[in-house]
Amino acid sequence: MIVKKEVEIGGKTFSIETGRYARQAGGAVMVRYGDTMVLVSAVAAAEAKEDQDFFPLQVEYREKTSAAGKFPGGYIKREGRPTEKEILSARLIDRPIRPLFPKEFKNETQIIAFVVSYDGENESDVLGAVGASAALMISDIPFEGPLAEVRVGRVEGQLIVNPTYQQMKMSDIELVVGGTADSIMMVEGEAKEVNETELLETLKFAHNEIKKLVQLQNELREAAGKPKMSFAQKEIDETLLKEVNEIAYEKYKEIVHSILTKEERSEKNKELKEFVISSLAEKYPEQESLISEILHDMEKDLMRKRILEEGIRLDGRNTKQIRQVSIELGILPRTHGSSLFTRGETQSLTTLTLGSKNDEQSIDGLTEEYSKKFMLHYNFPPFSVGEVGRMIGVGRREIGHGNLAERALKNVLPAEDKFPYTMRVISDILESNGSSSMATVCAGSLALMDGGVPINKSVAGIAMGLVKEDDKFAILSDILGNEDHLGDMDFKVAGTSDGITAFQMDIKIKGISFEIMELALQQAKEGRMHILEIMDQSINMPREHLSQWAPRLITMKIETDQIGLVIGPGGKTIQGMQRLFGVDIVIEDDGTVNIASPNKENAAKCKEYIKKLTATPEVGEIYDGVITKIMDFGAFVEILPGKEGLLHISQIDNKRVNKVSDYFKEGDKVTVKLLKIENGKFSLSRKELLKESVSDFKGTKE
Repeated sequence: MIVKKEVEIGGKTFSIETGRYARQAGGAVMVRYGDTMVLVSAVAAAEAKEDQDFFPLQVEYREKTSAAGKFPGGYIKREGRPTEKEILSARLIDRPIRPLFPKEFKNETQIIAFVVSYDGENESDVLGAVGASAALMISDIPFEGPLAEVRVGRVEGQLIVNPTYQQMKMSDIELVVGGTADSIMMVEGEAKEVNETELLETLKFAHNEIKKLVQLQNELREAAGKPKMSFAQKEIDETLLKEVNEIAYEKYKEIVHSILTKEERSEKNKELKEFVISSLAEKYPEQESLISEILHDMEKDLMRKRILEEGIRLDGRNTKQIRQVSIELGILPRTHGSSLFTRGETQSLTTLTLGSKNDEQSIDGLTEEYSKKFMLHYNFPPFSVGEVGRMIGVGRREIGHGNLAERALKNVLPAEDKFPYTMRVISDILESNGSSSMATVCAGSLALMDGGVPINKSVAGIAMGLVKEDDKFAILSDILGNEDHLGDMDFKVAGTSDGITAFQMDIKIKGISFEIMELALQQAKEGRMHILEIMDQSINMPREHLSQWAPRLITMKIETDQIGLVIGPGGKTIQGMQRLFGVDIVIEDDGTVNIASPNKENAAKCKEYIKKLTATPEVGEIYDGVITKIMDFGAFVEILPGKEGLLHISQIDNKRVNKVSDYFKEGDKVTVKLLKIENGKFSLSRKELLKESVSDFKGTKE
């Protein structure tokens, strides 16, 4: 049976249909908005694997290039591994739905979203998130939804739900919001320095639209939903629970109330765990996993209780204190800019690399191909948390954290006409205990300034946490790793002294109120200002000069009809210039010429050469030329690159010239005057200059 439900969102029809596609999946829907369509399926294993203590949820999002009537780029005309855009879109689906599965449900579950039609206007990622929730709602998979997701933009002060691709180019806010009928579950986005009130208004606007899509899914569930599967509920032996508490509670309380480093705390926890397991091994054999779970919950309860009752955290700080910050600049001599930012036990070593137009990254996907001139890459090696791990490439988390930091910094970068460099910032996390992505924002801002990039102000980031029990709650500034793991919220806010530039929020409970969010934003602002003050004490404006190792870029403009002249047949002219001057030349369609060289003088010489190459010879002008060919009747002289004229034998000297070779040979330099241009041919004279010289001499003598 085919069931289709529709609602109007942003003046367009938003529809969800089931029963036509992928009928063997646990649940499958086709979501449509405009002519963009996303097929989403949800499947779960019938049973959980024995002794599995985590929820194996896999979310995959794939864009079929055929959806936009395109072929995949490259030699292999087939989609390959997921692009960054696809990975980021999968994260936008995964993060809000994950907390809505029952805690005890451990069956392997897979969500797959295929973009099957793309109209070039309406983004598909938020459709994938709505589709994932809808597919779960109608399936037999336990899910405490529904959830919906929308994108919000703001053009000329007007908030727009699910703006088009063109509207987003004009927008000063881009916000993706996921939520249930009652509250917000996830926020991801960027802005051009908006204030906290504006952000909160945008979230409220988004939530009103989310409610419509939640209701749509409820209607679909009523019409086409399956009964939910049953799953094993873990029962904990009350006697075992009591005995673990008797042995461990006071000892764990002592650990939680001690001010320890991350490594020390981990070692104490490990020792206590081993002690409890060995103490109960004879009475409760093969219960290590269950005992570990009880101890984990004990640590969580003790930490949360101390924060809510005493306002004291694991490292002894109160809820608003920021850990100690230290900054070092220019510590890597051959990079174009560098910084070492340390906040508590989180440390980022960040570098800046400057390049030319050729170093821009080409992005291909469903939209038209475009290039990026600013890239931020985030790396999280296993030693940063004291672990051994395989170095097998960039993970989804690294891509997500790098994208967030890139969003935070890109809105303060100079315009291309003021700073034509391609920029790459690399953040290597050397230590991690809480919000390495926000440390990356701070370190990235510092590295840009250290490298002389004319950003207009510093950018800092801070991660906020939440502990909430019933009506009691505490908002935590600059959270530790454990506070993220054992807490209820991870809310990252980055920005300048004038406003917010990027934000990301994930909730582990079933949402939070706008009251809590407003308080968190205000507390985040206070923390951000504190960090910015410390950063500005280290460097408060970009260096006046670029690193001596950075390439030198010169930009000039030529007429578009001269582009072919500069390139030359088969690229011969431009390649010759690159070899001659040791430069890299990129010419854009509008006639902008970018010249890059490690040597500033060589770049300047190349610019002069191109100016001469594209110059139009003028009658009466004097040129320093080079003899290219000797003939009986005269010599050919190159007066400008690629432009030759005839120096007739009669125009060489004031006296009679019998043989041209008596005066010149090929390669000689000669100064000539352009007498006339006829049928595109240039007539030159040396004699005229000799006459002028004699005349000047006579005038001086008199």
